[in-house]
Amino acid sequence: MPERTDYAALIAGHDSVLKMINSGQSGLPVLTRLLGVVQPAVGAASLAFVEFAPAGGRVIAATGTAESLIGRPLPATDPATVCLLTGPPVREVRVDRIPSALADEVAGRGLRRMIAARAEVGGHTVGTLHALYPADAALDDSHHAVLGYIAACIAHMYGDQTGLPVHGDGPVVAALADGLAVVDREHHVRLWNPAAAQVTGHPPADALNRPLPFPLPPPGQVLDHRMPDGRWLRITSGELPGPGTLRVATFRDITDQQRRDHDRDLFVAVTSHELRTPVTVIKGYADTLTDHWESLSDDDRRHAARIIGQRANELARLVDRLLTAATESRPGGEPAAPFDLGDALRAAVSDLPADVRHRIVLALPVDLPKALGDRHSLATVLTELSTNAGKYSLLDTPIEVSAEASGRMVAFRVADRGIGIRPEHVERAFDRFWQGESGDRRRYPGAGLGLYLVRQIVEQQNGWVSLRPRAGGGTVAEVRLPRG
Repeated sequence: MPERTDYAALIAGHDSVLKMINSGQSGLPVLTRLLGVVQPAVGAASLAFVEFAPAGGRVIAATGTAESLIGRPLPATDPATVCLLTGPPVREVRVDRIPSALADEVAGRGLRRMIAARAEVGGHTVGTLHALYPADAALDDSHHAVLGYIAACIAHMYGDQTGLPVHGDGPVVAALADGLAVVDREHHVRLWNPAAAQVTGHPPADALNRPLPFPLPPPGQVLDHRMPDGRWLRITSGELPGPGTLRVATFRDITDQQRRDHDRDLFVAVTSHELRTPVTVIKGYADTLTDHWESLSDDDRRHAARIIGQRANELARLVDRLLTAATESRPGGEPAAPFDLGDALRAAVSDLPADVRHRIVLALPVDLPKALGDRHSLATVLTELSTNAGKYSLLDTPIEVSAEASGRMVAFRVADRGIGIRPEHVERAFDRFWQGESGDRRRYPGAGLGLYLVRQIVEQQNGWVSLRPRAGGGTVAEVRLPRG
């Protein structure tokens, strides 16, 4: 039986934390009290919170046997730091498998299992919450859910900036606090707060008594400005009361928002462009059948119906890509299971569009080991890679699908003899909407979503996908999956 999560105790204890906050207390005392409430509620031996700054992390609060770790630094290069800042926001890890001195110390105390939950604000990790358990502890989804919720509560405390971060170089200063500058009538900087240095990348020594490094809008107005390094600032200004001609500017980094706005505009543009062609063809052939049924031969009718079916399938695949990319949801979701990769590839080839299927050349070994993953989603992967290969190569050239086993992985490749891919583009090709050509200069159809979805599907199954130029011309796409 898993350790029970004591929700009643958690709610009662959480209420006491809220009363502390309402009475004016904040910062580390509230955080410490919160950890003390959560530890028995989730049945943990210890709880600890690590605050992250640009130079690395530091344990700032802990309960139970982990209290002696308070103040312990966690360098940015420590493997434990890399482990905590990557992967899912909430996950369970084996402490004794992290190659870190701190992890060894914790494991030496008999605490070999850990649920780690990141506290994030605006996409920035401000810290990580850790629940430590002995090796034989039985945990379930409720532990993950509660600790994820508590990490979000801690992140909210950082967002309010009431006593947190504990250390002055904490990430919240850079991530949340608005930059503030006071300038004189010549727009020379007289005051430059720490957040201004973080937001702009200009330290005080490079900013004070020098011209403001961005334009200043009229008082009461807002200006979005792109800095030379590519980041976007949203700037407002006002006049300081009293004598003199000093003005104050506040500004924040809106680069992520600008990127989202650009993606939205590009999504609308690509959608309207890519949907128009199959819809126009379907409508044209449907109108022809409706208006000229009697005058058409049986062959003409069958041809029209076949074209409508092909374009409808194309439209369905395109809509699926667009919807998945728009929501950034992960396709698939079936539990991983061993499956015969050779059989799965042969079956997927038979379902490819006819214009691609007849070009496929299969080279699959008879003793290919099983792969571990979702067999159903493999058809989507092969469809995207094969249609991509067909799109960028001549109609009379083959598309080679091969497979092999290597170490703990099993791989398959889709190779074409087309225009190839430049080495500097092999990673960008997996970005949403990206193509080697863009805008009106695109010679090849497509929304630029196929490879983006392929990477999501494959990485969800603990595999990886890569592109590389093919010797002699063309491109090779390789998918590696764990052995089953």
